[in-house]
Amino acid sequence: MSITFSSPAGLDHDSLEEGTVFAPRFDSRGLVTAVTVEAASGAVLMLAHMNAEALARTLETGEVHYYSRSRGTLWKKGETSGEIQKLVEIRTDCDQDALLVLVEQTGRGAACHTGRRSCFYRRVEVADGAAGLVDTGEPRLFDPAEVYKL
Repeated sequence: MSITFSSPAGLDHDSLEEGTVFAPRFDSRGLVTAVTVEAASGAVLMLAHMNAEALARTLETGEVHYYSRSRGTLWKKGETSGEIQKLVEIRTDCDQDALLVLVEQTGRGAACHTGRRSCFYRRVEVADGAAGLVDTGEPRLFDPAEVYKL
């Protein structure tokens, strides 16, 4: 089975924002932003992008796939690390140009390639007019050097 999506170009404003047709608005590079959240806790785990193939594979397999802008390729989350994301639900925002991906994070519970639960492990603080980053103390759940053979 190959999942296809409707084109947003054929929908009027009300149909796009209030209707039942799923018509993701991919950007000029063919990508849609995906915010990934742990379904059980509501914790934001990561932000990534999907192309039509990644979105279709996610819906077909129940395991989340993304598109890597830096590598220019499709990737299955956790394929190397074992930190597979099992799809619980996908939601779209009002104008269908962003996705909320609710997942069950498997493995050791690390969504981030740094070995942490979340990619959002630093906060921005301003001191003396300069913005800097402060670690939140989120522990590593695995050593990336060992997992990725760096």
